[in-house]
Amino acid sequence: MLQQSPMYAYIPARDMARARRFYEDKLGFTPAAETAGGVHYAFAGGTGCFLYPTPNAGTSQASQAFWQVADIEREVADLKARGVVFETYGMPGQDASGIVTEGGARAAWFKDSEGNIMAVIQSL
Repeated sequence: MLQQSPMYAYIPARDMARARRFYEDKLGFTPAAETAGGVHYAFAGGTGCFLYPTPNAGTSQASQAFWQVADIEREVADLKARGVVFETYGMPGQDASGIVTEGGARAAWFKDSEGNIMAVIQSL
């Protein structure tokens, strides 16, 4: 039954003001609502995320969330132009722009202002 419902990401932030500047100024997000000290951002298809304060931000070594994009080269170039720095993990198939092609998808990872790992992914 859960698979019939939308799924949302929780994004932890040590410093909410800094995190909001990253998401709103660098990524261009517009807050949909502010509640309980956090901020909700709405995305396509009725999905979204909740940015919330916690001292545990940036402690996960895995991706917190990803955006499914139609043109990964364009998204990576746009994010780089906004000052986003992409991670290099030394993975096979990673090109000079930081995009990895593997297993039927192309992906690139970056860290937000709180050290959380995020990704953009394009299915092939």
